[in-house]
Amino acid sequence: MKAKVDSNNVNEHPCNHKPRSFKCTVCDKRFVTKLSLNEHRESHTGEKLYSCTECEKWFTTRRGLRKHRNSHTSKYKCSECGRCFQSNQALTEHGRVHSGEKTFECDDCGKQFSTAGHLAVHSRIHSGEKRYKCHVCDKAFSHCSNLYSHMRVHTGEKPYKCQVCDKAYRKSSNLSSHMRVHTGDKPYKCFQCDKSFAVCSMLKQHIHFVHSNRMSHQCPYCGKLFKTNTDLNCHIRIHTGAKPYSCRHCSERFTRLNQLKKHLLKSHNEGTWLSCHICQKKFSISRDLKTHLLRHKGVKPYVCSECPKRFYTTSNLKAHEVVHCNVKLFGCT
Repeated sequence: MKAKVDSNNVNEHPCNHKPRSFKCTVCDKRFVTKLSLNEHRESHTGEKLYSCTECEKWFTTRRGLRKHRNSHTSKYKCSECGRCFQSNQALTEHGRVHSGEKTFECDDCGKQFSTAGHLAVHSRIHSGEKRYKCHVCDKAFSHCSNLYSHMRVHTGEKPYKCQVCDKAYRKSSNLSSHMRVHTGDKPYKCFQCDKSFAVCSMLKQHIHFVHSNRMSHQCPYCGKLFKTNTDLNCHIRIHTGAKPYSCRHCSERFTRLNQLKKHLLKSHNEGTWLSCHICQKKFSISRDLKTHLLRHKGVKPYVCSECPKRFYTTSNLKAHEVVHCNVKLFGCT
């Protein structure tokens, strides 16, 4: 019989005899000692103050650094694959990968997990709980690792560097996807136009923007519709005046990340300009360069659903579509 764990009480283990009297005011997690609570609080800031002397990896808490150091020794080593782990618990949990054992089952959807921690994280999908909050822009996340990755947006840290072209990324998954640029591997193919992509997210984005007209995200302020939640959130900042992206060199703040990148390049000479190999025009983000290159090639990937006209960008297409809906947006005063 599969063991089921209440994700709200994962800290109440029968072996924990001492009362957990110290409560975190951010996520309500409880601890036996005040020292443990203080160390835990550091995880909510996203600041990485403690570095490993072996691999120069940084951590938000001393406890995280202590556990990580064990991965450089053979203290907790898997006899099956030779991997080293930070703790005996981590080694035990890893052993279930080889055995295929999944003893923890979600009460809501029946999905099974090898550890109680993974189940607890998964359960936040159903509850909508986001306990890890960014202290810069107030964005919240369901898992601390997502907060750590997000903080790099504000700090500009890009620890994952390509050995071929020195391009750097905030996430290891982004670096893995980028490597396909050098290998030429494009495993994700569009079933509608046979166009291929290096990463799955690019294929999904292509299908959504090129082959779909569904706009399911509505602005609560003005009712305007958008294709993605990202576009909606960027639009809402027009109403709220929020500027979550701040420059670390001066007091300037920006609504969009690409505005911050452009500012860093122009005002502080930080970053790398992307140049067109044909006309040498410079761009701050790769998307603008790709769109520009289409003009040299004469490729117009965006087709109007009402007529055979084609366009270089989605913004050009949207401006054209107004012609078909018989709407006159601009009136003489």
